[in-house]
Amino acid sequence: MGFMLVIAYGQSQYIDFYGRYKPDELIDDTAGNGRESPHSLSHDSLMMTLNINISTTPGADAHAVSLAVARTLKQARKAQKITLDELSRRSGVSKGMVVEIEKCTANPSIGILCKIAAALGLSVADIVNVAEPPSAHIIDSRDIPTLWNGELGGTARLLAGTSGPNMIELWRWEMFPGESFSSAGHPQGTLELFHVEKGTLKCVVGETELVIPAGSSAVARTDVPHAYSNMGRSKLIFTMSVAEIHQ
Repeated sequence: MGFMLVIAYGQSQYIDFYGRYKPDELIDDTAGNGRESPHSLSHDSLMMTLNINISTTPGADAHAVSLAVARTLKQARKAQKITLDELSRRSGVSKGMVVEIEKCTANPSIGILCKIAAALGLSVADIVNVAEPPSAHIIDSRDIPTLWNGELGGTARLLAGTSGPNMIELWRWEMFPGESFSSAGHPQGTLELFHVEKGTLKCVVGETELVIPAGSSAVARTDVPHAYSNMGRSKLIFTMSVAEIHQ
């Protein structure tokens, strides 16, 4: 589970290629490109369709990440003697999507990874193999996965993380002006710590809005809907730690 960057799927909203909300009326159903309209796709099918072949440069490439996810998911599910149907029920992810992930034919979104990891009592770091033993080890830059790509070139990289279900993760975000990311909220008690290296981070947590300038830090309890965005004119770079501790 780990960093629960779950993308909310509203009744009248769809998610574009970069994971952003897109109003119903902005979806073009008549593009004539031979592809199914988002209106005719299930949520998981839509998420799978929109996240295939997202580049993960720099860092671990998309295929390597997909292989790691497929291998870890299958091993964990079988070790816990959980059927595909049961994992689908626990996670809320369709059986078809789970099958595609295990076959390494889908590059799932952060939200779907979080749901599946939580259902298995793992962290996202477990799933993408940046939480492997020994207890003290170096994660090579080539093995650090990029798990979100923004429309204008922004990225979110999972630098390191501990194994679940109690977990701490370290992320590095880069966002260009106008880019944003939204989350529906994490498990109760989840905390996030931010430090802005460059630019200005706008962080909305519930009804609270924080504007965090370069050189400053912030703490937020993120078990409510929240979002990060770059509303400035220059590139935004910030690091974020996420702590989810189950009592």
